[in-house]
Amino acid sequence: MDDYPLLNLFWTMLWFFLWIMWMFLLFRVIMDIFRSDDLGGLAKAAWLILTLVLPYLGVLIYVIVRGKSMGTRDAKDARERDAAFKAYVRDAAGTDTPGGATRSNHVEDLTRLAELKDKGAITDEEYLQAKTKLLV
Repeated sequence: MDDYPLLNLFWTMLWFFLWIMWMFLLFRVIMDIFRSDDLGGLAKAAWLILTLVLPYLGVLIYVIVRGKSMGTRDAKDARERDAAFKAYVRDAAGTDTPGGATRSNHVEDLTRLAELKDKGAITDEEYLQAKTKLLV
């Protein structure tokens, strides 16, 4: 343990984490190159070659030149994913029915009908008729 001082361990960890962060940035840049709609095939190939042949310089240049549009694309994709998720949840929950009413309104109406029937305000026959109307 005396051969490797504590300060050297900290420096090694620092360089390791910086390398991991740079690898993360490299993969983000490569992903952004491929998903960018405003770049043509030749421009994508040029950026990809630059980032693979001269990785540190290529990533730095890409972030300087296209960093703002990279953030804009990320925000747009996040909004689209959020909208798709919300639409999926609405569809899966079945909140919209053909009549325009929501299921929660049906549940509330059925609950009110059951309460009226329990209180004796409506008969069993009236309850069944109203329930049938709500469920159809």
